[in-house]
Amino acid sequence: MSHPKARRISALSDALVTHRVLHIKTAAQMLGVSEMTVRRDVGAHGDRFAFLGGHIVPAGDLERDGPYDLARAGDSHATAKRRACAHAIGFIKPDDTVFFDCGTTVPHLVDLLPEEISITAVCYALNVAERLVRKRNVRLVMLGGVYHPASASFSGPEALRTLNGLAINVAVLSAAGIDRQRGATCAHFHEAEIKRAAMARSRQTVLLVDSSKIGRLRPAFFGEAQAFDAVITEDGAAELPA
Repeated sequence: MSHPKARRISALSDALVTHRVLHIKTAAQMLGVSEMTVRRDVGAHGDRFAFLGGHIVPAGDLERDGPYDLARAGDSHATAKRRACAHAIGFIKPDDTVFFDCGTTVPHLVDLLPEEISITAVCYALNVAERLVRKRNVRLVMLGGVYHPASASFSGPEALRTLNGLAINVAVLSAAGIDRQRGATCAHFHEAEIKRAAMARSRQTVLLVDSSKIGRLRPAFFGEAQAFDAVITEDGAAELPA
């Protein structure tokens, strides 16, 4: 390894300790090299770094609790999630501004977007953004802030300020639990704040869950059951049990 390359790898490692996630362009500017050089450096050190949606993250984040680990955790309900998304795709219309939540269900919805549909997509999770950037007619608004590896998502005042400046046609929300009396809940408190803000800015809100989430309760509340225009599961529109 050349000395300049060794210094770049060391600087990149130090930056990720502080920031946890770096856009490739930001890393290139910081190191004073081209984005292609950054990609080569990262690709040559897969034990230390990983790519995700145009960003660089520590490889350990993906192995322990990052987006790919989230995807593996959702494997047992993957078929149900895909079926639920097939029922929900009709809520998204051409030229809409759509909020896409984090988690392991929403990526299946992105995969179902027609290649020709033109929308503005708002999201705050890297595993969702990674799929959105593959859609050539999607304009992506990525909410920033502090990165949370456990859900591969961002949160903070910057994300809330961006949301407050948007007019959203439909917000597609996910939940770890939905109960008629106690509402929609999730596992991480930082997500709940973003979800509530997105709901407040949206004309229509859709809760997208597989049926295993009905009746479950998690610690972070983000919306009453009646706040959603539709609750969609693998069986279509759902009626929550009393």
